[in-house]
Amino acid sequence: MTTEPGIADIHAASARLSGLIVETPLIESPELNKRYGGRILFKPETLQRTGSFKIRGAYNKLSSLSEEERGRGVVAFSSGNHAQGVAASAAMFGVKAVIAMPADAPAMKIGNVRKMGAEVVPFDRFREDRTAVVRPYVERGMVLVPPYDDPAIIAGQGTIGLELVAQAKALGANLDAVVIPCGGGGLSSGISIAVKDASPTTSVWIAEPEHFDDTRRSLAKGERVANDPGHSSICDALLTAEPGAITFEINRRNLAGGIAVSEDAVRQAMRDAMAHLKLVVEPGGSVALAALSSGRIDLAGKCVAVVLSGGNVDLGTYAGIMAAA
Repeated sequence: MTTEPGIADIHAASARLSGLIVETPLIESPELNKRYGGRILFKPETLQRTGSFKIRGAYNKLSSLSEEERGRGVVAFSSGNHAQGVAASAAMFGVKAVIAMPADAPAMKIGNVRKMGAEVVPFDRFREDRTAVVRPYVERGMVLVPPYDDPAIIAGQGTIGLELVAQAKALGANLDAVVIPCGGGGLSSGISIAVKDASPTTSVWIAEPEHFDDTRRSLAKGERVANDPGHSSICDALLTAEPGAITFEINRRNLAGGIAVSEDAVRQAMRDAMAHLKLVVEPGGSVALAALSSGRIDLAGKCVAVVLSGGNVDLGTYAGIMAAA
């Protein structure tokens, strides 16, 4: 059985990442505070190296490998943000990286991975099993860097929670809740460990796209359940089949619940991020902001932190969503 990461692992990851990543700020908008009747603090991982939080976990994972393991190269599967995190980390360590990416992933993400020097292996996300695509490379000796269900990955993502808690304290803010985008659960499980360690009374929520709310439904049922096939979403970064085994065990202990958000709510959240925060946020990175309008979280007079997890969106897609306002 794989060991779950703890708060000491997150602090160790923070030390490894120090000076290599951006300590993204906490920002707020008077207009959004007024709209929701509370104080909303945004953590924009859109400003992170590679445009999303994923480099935190990827670098921490690669740093945990031996020289011999890194010498064999690394392989990963991802729709784009994890791919970029792995590609950037591999370049920093000077190791070979192969990334299996859906052929319909945003062109910006595929292009960025190639620019970082990684080999991209395209596959059909609807007809091919991504684990089967990378299996030949693993059998060849390359080390798999999972997107979320790995202690080192979770610990790396948890460094956001350390920053968030310290920054809120510096602002004199007592966090009533934290809302986090969720795909496989690596981000939410890592952040929840850090937040609950520092502030046990803070409630932690996850947000997911409708039809891909496997963690929300799993929390309600008390066991992992998969998404029904046949659906699509603009939130390409969050389209996992089911929660991770490690991540779900952490999340079901730490989370207050999950919120499924509509595509229209996501588009509006992207427009709000541009209008009020002056930030480009990709669809999957916007779901936690979209969740604020659900009515599920008590916002009146509260202080709530919202993680904006990534900003890697094709310009044509983004322009269309902005123009539809």
